[in-house]
Amino acid sequence: MGTAEVGAASTGGTLTLDHRPGRWIANWDAENKEQWESAGRSIARRNLNWSIFAEFLGFVVWQLWSIVVVQLPSAGFKFSTNEIFWLISMPSLVGATLRIPYTFMVPRFGGRNWTIVSALLLLIPTIGLGLCVANPATPFGVMLFVAALAGFGGGNFASSMANITFFYPAREKGWALGLNAAGGNLGAAVAQLAVPIAITLLAAGTVNLPVAGFM
Repeated sequence: MGTAEVGAASTGGTLTLDHRPGRWIANWDAENKEQWESAGRSIARRNLNWSIFAEFLGFVVWQLWSIVVVQLPSAGFKFSTNEIFWLISMPSLVGATLRIPYTFMVPRFGGRNWTIVSALLLLIPTIGLGLCVANPATPFGVMLFVAALAGFGGGNFASSMANITFFYPAREKGWALGLNAAGGNLGAAVAQLAVPIAITLLAAGTVNLPVAGFM
């Protein structure tokens, strides 16, 4: 996986890729057919593959609370209807808001670097979820804060799409962005299918909500 940086240096009117320390790539020009066919396509495909995987994880985490919240009463939590509503809504609200700053993180820190960082940030809401739902005495404020952190998964979509935009020429940008977006939506579907199974069937018929975060 690499991080593209557009430079001005050229040789005979043709940009030459310059591989720099830290896997930075200078003089990237996806519209240059010679550069694209010689090395650009494989670099772009490698970034796309990792981006799809990271976005898949992001959407899984983003969906966790909408699945877990409906099981909270069965696990002994005594929240009101309004509180349940906020726990479901907060990840979507934060995720949609984070898409604005996440878009600018790619040119600031580099696509590879931010993909790694944003994926690692998903450990915070998942571990937090596992710890919070293990104790029915967890205060609502703490639950709401941890639910908000799940918005990290929604923010990943914006930075992931911005990253892939840099790597593909206009003639191939549509299908690349489509695959990248599909990876995220697949994560949502997998979460909706796998998490209920994990917290019920794999918990010997009981409701074991921490499994949703730790799985």
